[in-house]
Amino acid sequence: MNADAKVAPSLIEAAETRIAAYDWPALATELDGFGCAVMEKLLSADECRQLAGLYPQEQHFRSHIHMARHGFGKGEYRYFRYPLPDLVGGLRGALYPRLAEVANRWNERMGVATRYPATHAAFLDQCHAAGQVRPTPLLLQYVPGDFNCLHQDLYGDLAFPLQAAILLSEPGEDFTGGEFALTEQRPRMQSRVEVVPLRQGDAVAFAVHNRPVQGTKGNYRVNLRHGVSRLRSGMRHTIGIIFHDAK
Repeated sequence: MNADAKVAPSLIEAAETRIAAYDWPALATELDGFGCAVMEKLLSADECRQLAGLYPQEQHFRSHIHMARHGFGKGEYRYFRYPLPDLVGGLRGALYPRLAEVANRWNERMGVATRYPATHAAFLDQCHAAGQVRPTPLLLQYVPGDFNCLHQDLYGDLAFPLQAAILLSEPGEDFTGGEFALTEQRPRMQSRVEVVPLRQGDAVAFAVHNRPVQGTKGNYRVNLRHGVSRLRSGMRHTIGIIFHDAK
């Protein structure tokens, strides 16, 4: 049994109900067209404050990363340990099947043979069999002057093509600046930038690495990176939900 399976059944059901309420055909169209899609008000303000409040509680985390030490930017984040907080684990399991449908369609269009199983538990079994056993969901904290360089969250040979980030702080009240940005490198063209406006509790699902784009001669592959612009004031917390585990 993998660690995500320890989430209480009631929490899993609640997360699935919450996720199912969104217009997934419309979200899939956004993902196909732009590489990202926003789920408004995924978390309540109270849930956001509770999750942000976990940051100083070291017992919840397996590691603490200072971005500047690694050239990742400026700021810090902590990777959760298993078992994940119930809400984070429940949302991870509930989001996965919806995004797996998009991921499988993308791979088919790009001529990639990999297909992802219907449940997150089954995908984690594949990760763990490949030696990727460390949980990757994380909690990020930014203060004035912090930023996150453009990057891709790849932690091993197995990488699920989509991930999600949930903003826990309220722009304009808790912080200013700190916009989520996505860049898309297109063959023989200049890169395209997508700046995603988020409010407290909103989640953005986005491509981790590649996605297909329909061209005049069929589908071609574009390369994506994501990051966060410089925080101007205040403090910003974000939950990152990555579906593959790390080596």
